[in-house]
Amino acid sequence: MDWKILGVVFVSVFIAEMGDKTQLATMLFATDKGVGKWTIFLGASLALIAASGIGVLVGSMLSNYVNEKYLHYAAGAGFVVIGLWTLWKA
Repeated sequence: MDWKILGVVFVSVFIAEMGDKTQLATMLFATDKGVGKWTIFLGASLALIAASGIGVLVGSMLSNYVNEKYLHYAAGAGFVVIGLWTLWKA
């Protein structure tokens, strides 16, 4: 296992998820006093695992057909567009 890559991925995803819709939705579910907090934690965790699994699967499939350099450009451009759209909506 490449611990450096593991750390980079963990920190990147952790920072990206802070204050995200996912975290806000999870906090809203946790406000319900009649629902077990472990149930909410498990449900949210399984959803993030499934979404991450899809990301890894699609990313690995794309890398078979598209040059890694172009995937990096597309990802960077996507983040810039999302950032600009977020600033425009603010």
